[in-house]
Amino acid sequence: MVVDPDIRHGKPVIKGTRVPVELVLGSLAGGMDIENVCEEYGLEREDVHAVIDYALRRISGEEVTSLEA
Repeated sequence: MVVDPDIRHGKPVIKGTRVPVELVLGSLAGGMDIENVCEEYGLEREDVHAVIDYALRRISGEEVTSLEA
């Protein structure tokens, strides 16, 4: 993943492309399979796997706090 303020306003994109990470994740969450995502955005399977890994690493350190009423 690459974050460059001159590409997509600094949102993370797949290296060598202008395809935002959030677009790939949203497509997968919406039911597209990896092959379709690759075809739709001109990516390789490794790119999609890198997006999933990136998302996992981003949330792995999150702390969840219960909000009790």
